Amino acid sequence: MADDVTMVIAGAGLAGAKAAQTLRDEGFTGRVVLVGDEQERPYERPPLSKEYLQGRAERESVFVHPRDWYAEHGVELRPGVPASAVDTDAHELVLADGDRIGYSTLLLATGSSPRRLPVPGTDLAGVHHLRTLADSERIAESLRTSRRLVAVGAGWIGLEVTAAARLADVAVTVVESASLPLLRVLGPEIAPVFADLHRAHDVDLRCDTGLAEILGRDGRVSGVRLGDGTEIEADAVVVGVGITPNTGPAEAGGLRVDDGVVVDEHHRTSDPDVHAAGDVARLLHPAYDRHLRVEHWANALNGGPAAARSMLGGDAGYDRLPYFFSDQYDLGMEYTGYAEPGGYDEVVVRGDLAAREFIAFWLADGRVQAGMNVNVWDVTAPIQRLIRSGAAVDTGRLADVDVPLDDLAPISPTHAER
Repeated sequence: MADDVTMVIAGAGLAGAKAAQTLRDEGFTGRVVLVGDEQERPYERPPLSKEYLQGRAERESVFVHPRDWYAEHGVELRPGVPASAVDTDAHELVLADGDRIGYSTLLLATGSSPRRLPVPGTDLAGVHHLRTLADSERIAESLRTSRRLVAVGAGWIGLEVTAAARLADVAVTVVESASLPLLRVLGPEIAPVFADLHRAHDVDLRCDTGLAEILGRDGRVSGVRLGDGTEIEADAVVVGVGITPNTGPAEAGGLRVDDGVVVDEHHRTSDPDVHAAGDVARLLHPAYDRHLRVEHWANALNGGPAAARSMLGGDAGYDRLPYFFSDQYDLGMEYTGYAEPGGYDEVVVRGDLAAREFIAFWLADGRVQAGMNVNVWDVTAPIQRLIRSGAAVDTGRLADVDVPLDDLAPISPTHAER
């Protein structure tokens, strides 16, 4: 490509940073501009609810690149000014301060924002959401100074923060509207594993209940009131009830938006000169023949580079299987694939569910849709092969720990999908 071509990336998170790196790695010599709404340079988010929150990782370890990398590679990093709109007619990205940056091709990697609760008290001091590095540091300080925490929402973020709080000897009450934690993701067959795990660590788990109000005293949180009127004391509250994709710039530009910026398997939006990747993108996934919006680390890690190659004219579609991981207390897990509620008809467990050392498989019509390994390692590749094969499996052999997974998974070239 000619040196006068300008690639602009809106969103300086993991997807945006890896896209910028890929442009340079692939030999692009034109202008690269990376715009971010935070003052920090790009960093990874998983440590914010795991090792960094727990004080087991240094701050510098969360960043994608060393501080000097951007200047050394000719990437113009524009921190602290969010994108507000895409002007597709003028081929310009409009920033919140009114500045405009012309682009030849644009990548939207604007990520997502935590959902807010529509209840009184959310503006009190001591009420936290977790999305940014600064959020993680504020929560870590609360864990050092608080005796009682309420976590609203028993999703991955809520449970990882809960585990960090219990490791810091903070008493925790988890408030969840569903009947089990992680019910939507894991279903009633596997979700009890995480309920039992947290109760075993003395977490007060309140399911089937909602939050009516966050209570305060002198401008600071003092507790919460549940939907049934029960009041629970708290020195801090962490709200983890999901995220919303930051589609504002795309909507302003008239791009197709439907629970994210809609893109094809090449990360191309409804405008051929605009791409999208990461949390904000709802991608046509060839393995599932449908659009999926995946909110996890691996999607940003691999989707950003895939989008960059597409921006450079590459024609390889993105077909990596969804993947994420979690660490809570002594439980480590990896989840590969996609099984939506109502999209499977059987769950097969291989191993010891009670001991929390197993692999769970979600099947539809005898075919593996997703697999989750809990405290069992080095099995991601055969799980991927089982999903990709689309072949019906013998569920008795699938459940039998004495039958190697490689004997069930068709042998074929695989992606390094982590």
